[in-house]
Amino acid sequence: MGSSPDYPVIAVAPAWRSHPEAMGTRSKFWYRQPGSPNRWLFKFPREDTGEHWAEKIAAETASYIGVFHGRVELAEYDGYRGSATESFARRVRELRHGNEVLAATVPGYDRSQRFGQSQHTLKNIWRALDELFVSPLAIQRAQRDFAGYLVLDAVIGNTDRHHENWGLLIRASGMNFRIRIAPSFDHASSLGRELSDDQRKRRLESGQIGDYSERGRGGIYWSETDRRAPSPIELVRRSAQVYPRSFASILNRASALDERRIWEIVERIPDDWMSDPARDFAVALMCYNVGELKKPIQ
Repeated sequence: MGSSPDYPVIAVAPAWRSHPEAMGTRSKFWYRQPGSPNRWLFKFPREDTGEHWAEKIAAETASYIGVFHGRVELAEYDGYRGSATESFARRVRELRHGNEVLAATVPGYDRSQRFGQSQHTLKNIWRALDELFVSPLAIQRAQRDFAGYLVLDAVIGNTDRHHENWGLLIRASGMNFRIRIAPSFDHASSLGRELSDDQRKRRLESGQIGDYSERGRGGIYWSETDRRAPSPIELVRRSAQVYPRSFASILNRASALDERRIWEIVERIPDDWMSDPARDFAVALMCYNVGELKKPIQ
């Protein structure tokens, strides 16, 4: 589609490793390149998945639509391919994950229940932001930032926004605290990264892209009484109706994504990292989701 160069691939040396990361389900470790002030997290993708290229495409998409996100690069370590994410919890800033935030603001919230936690609703998240951010302007900014999370998830089909996959950055200065929404992170569960090429081809040939998108189950519930969370695209449809001021600007920016721009983002993954069916499927999925986001709010 274009002539843009491939994304660079970082070669991570074994001597750079510092310690493993316990949170999450994928194997990963922290490292620091000599001379660099910041740590990076190397993630191994699960076998037969495209979690590494999904992370990179998600980050580049976030940059384009203006969602605050962690920096991600393709990386190799000891012959293995993966992704590397730069730490944003630095310079005396502490990351508080969503489960900690909600446990402190929602009575009876079980912070240890990662999956099937129906109290992890947008209403409860909004309630937490109302309590933690002091001024009306700060609350509005935090809600717009969180809306950016959700619109990005809808564009890329990210189904893993559970309560440990978002958070707040807190910086203490004496007796005062400064709080902001953390950058969006951990987008590996997106873009059909778990499908085989045969499955991708069948879905593309039979026109099942929309069905795949709409059937995906996200990590944020609409109601505490629901048995399942809505898909990322359905969550944005409902949320934009109830909270139009928070979603208007990010939806306008996401609507600027067209097929050409999406291809420009996807095609820069090196050829031997991502198959043609994987590219075709990822582009078709993003085009479908952006098309849905462009529809008038009902």
